[in-house]
Amino acid sequence: MKKLLLTALCAVFALSASAQNEGYKFTDTKVVKVTPVGDQASSGTCWSFSGISFIESEILRKGGPEVNLSEMYVVRHAYEARAERFVRMHGHANCSAGGAFCDVMNVLRENGIAPEEVYAGKNYGTDSHKHAELDAVVKAYVGAIAKAPMKTLSTAWKAGLAGIFDAYLGEEPETFSVDGKEYTPKTYFESFGINPDDYISITSYTHHPFYTQFAIEVPDNTAWGLSYNLPIDEFMAVIDNALNNGYSVLWGSDVSDPGFAWRKGFAVIPDADTESMEGTELSRWVALTPAEKQRELYKLDKPGKEKTITQEMRQETFDNFETTDDHGMHIVGLATDQNGTEYYKVKNSWGIGDHIYGGYFYASKPFVALRTLNYVIHKDALPKDIKKKLGLK
Repeated sequence: MKKLLLTALCAVFALSASAQNEGYKFTDTKVVKVTPVGDQASSGTCWSFSGISFIESEILRKGGPEVNLSEMYVVRHAYEARAERFVRMHGHANCSAGGAFCDVMNVLRENGIAPEEVYAGKNYGTDSHKHAELDAVVKAYVGAIAKAPMKTLSTAWKAGLAGIFDAYLGEEPETFSVDGKEYTPKTYFESFGINPDDYISITSYTHHPFYTQFAIEVPDNTAWGLSYNLPIDEFMAVIDNALNNGYSVLWGSDVSDPGFAWRKGFAVIPDADTESMEGTELSRWVALTPAEKQRELYKLDKPGKEKTITQEMRQETFDNFETTDDHGMHIVGLATDQNGTEYYKVKNSWGIGDHIYGGYFYASKPFVALRTLNYVIHKDALPKDIKKKLGLK
């Protein structure tokens, strides 16, 4: 549980109308209802933390209460399903801490959810999530099972896997009480009126036809979740339409780009503004080596020109493994910098710490256009014309 002081600080940072960092100044223009920032700590579970944050905001959007749902309940069930697929694939699949947004929806649909206070998932002697040992044990266990040393699988292997998760995350609850009412995980989730089938994943790549669905070919998409494929302009328009109509966006992005300046509180794709450079300034720029130009671009001491992102650039970075399934986050609003340039406000899951914006940062539209792998929204957040093109009701 977060201390009250930290929770209060989080709320102050999250709801602040404006913030400043060195040469960047941001003013929030629209922010949806959110719950406090979480901390995945030393675990590869951003997909669950961002997914649960998104669902908590959806509950608030629909007029429900503020709740603190268990990320580790989702992690446990998704990890077990991932392990079973790994064994079915004779070890030729991914079985690690990493997951996809479809894993969250699958667990909610099939298993329900528990409150954080009922299932915190920290059964190994620390106050924060530390999964290195758990991940190593699961990897070794399922690796041995997949080799089928007895030629056929025993009837005990799934119970053995469950025992590992019981030991590290705790036994999952069959029933629990919230505000004096008894629930199972399934009835608790049903009480919020959220239908996982109402949520869709959107992407934008040219190696599959637009306005169709495909499973994005990345290691963590072990459940082969499908995404609708939109051209880049519509891909970006959907995000804006969602936020402007009170919906948040569950965002999967690559954060290895040098423009991902998390500690400074923003993410950008800078470009040299040679058109506005005067004689000596332009001459100096032209004379710089490629390495020197990179250092100059990524000083990031004030807002400047950013690259215009094209469909071809998106495809190239995906094909060259420059945009990968790095990190899941939660886009919760819109903001502008001091030049009037629009950004997205993003809720992260790396805790509050001494972060300048209390666990939030601002991502430019070029950054989102280039580095997004996929995002999830409620289908009603789609503009009507795009919804029709996708054949959705």
